[in-house]
Amino acid sequence: MVDVNGREATAQSSVRTTLAQMYDVALLDLDGVVYVGSKPVEHAADALHGARADGMRLAFVTNNASRPPFVVAEHLTEIGVTAFDNEVITSAQAAARLLAERLPEGSRVLVVGGEGLAVALREQGLTPVLSLEEAPEAVVQGFAPTVDWRALAEATYAVRQGLLWVASNLDRTIPTARGIAPGNGTLVEAVRVASGRDPIAAGKPEPPMHREAVLRTGADRPLVVGDRLDTDIEGACRGGVDSLLVMTGVCTPEELLFAPPEHRPTYLGGDLRALHEPPDRLAVAAGSTRSGSWEAAVEDAALKLRRRSDDAEHGGADHEDAGRDGVDALRAACGAVWAAGTEHVDRGSVAEVIAGVGGMH
Repeated sequence: MVDVNGREATAQSSVRTTLAQMYDVALLDLDGVVYVGSKPVEHAADALHGARADGMRLAFVTNNASRPPFVVAEHLTEIGVTAFDNEVITSAQAAARLLAERLPEGSRVLVVGGEGLAVALREQGLTPVLSLEEAPEAVVQGFAPTVDWRALAEATYAVRQGLLWVASNLDRTIPTARGIAPGNGTLVEAVRVASGRDPIAAGKPEPPMHREAVLRTGADRPLVVGDRLDTDIEGACRGGVDSLLVMTGVCTPEELLFAPPEHRPTYLGGDLRALHEPPDRLAVAAGSTRSGSWEAAVEDAALKLRRRSDDAEHGGADHEDAGRDGVDALRAACGAVWAAGTEHVDRGSVAEVIAGVGGMH
């Protein structure tokens, strides 16, 4: 069957199918994906509004345990991203569920972190406390800007006594409006070194976070969307679901190019507008060395990237969307480097390619 332009109708239908139409729920990371600090990522609000219009449900899944869901939803709405309390899923909720499965109802839990942890514990029938003198049965630790030496010391005293210790997440860094700053993993490390014990981690990439998101959304075909390879993308891989990496947060092109298999996304996009692109346009995989107007190869351990002369649509240095063009180049480069084996590729040649392609970095 063909349409009026002589094209096969099935092919035309395939072209129109976007990620937002293909997946039922987007499990969206927040920091570096939807916002950075107090400001929205460019194009995020319009892209998510369009995804809802296409029938995709949204879930805002964050490893940041400092704020309760209603505060996160209010912040999102204030910056132009419509969000509801029940669409926000935090690592505090995943940590609280882990504790509730191991402790009797009403048990006291020492909180090292923000209000988000206390709210999540109460939701699970547990009692948050702030001191070891209140006889807690467990410790939960999550990021909050107010966590100081006294709080870390209190956690250490409790952990050294053998109490169950759950960390909301182990992210060593977080993106802020001023740059990269220490995250909960850095604070957890202080307690780990002082106590000689390791916590149970609830947040991404650990399975409890993915389970929490699926339980709360009822997703049948979720798409994980994130900016971090070691949390968002690894979590998707471990959960057996597809993922979209966007280049608006902490991940760098070089980090992606040399990523191990468990850190490699299904799709690669510049920002959340990628939700409105067809899957085959965004797919990134070992051996897929052509994307947009770019073609890549590894020759004598050096990464080579060139424009294809047969693609007039994307050709030329003055392409109207240099960011998209750069992501095309990065996608092709990933296909070549991953196929060659990252250990067989000269990092110096990769750095030269990244520096020479506009919009890739």
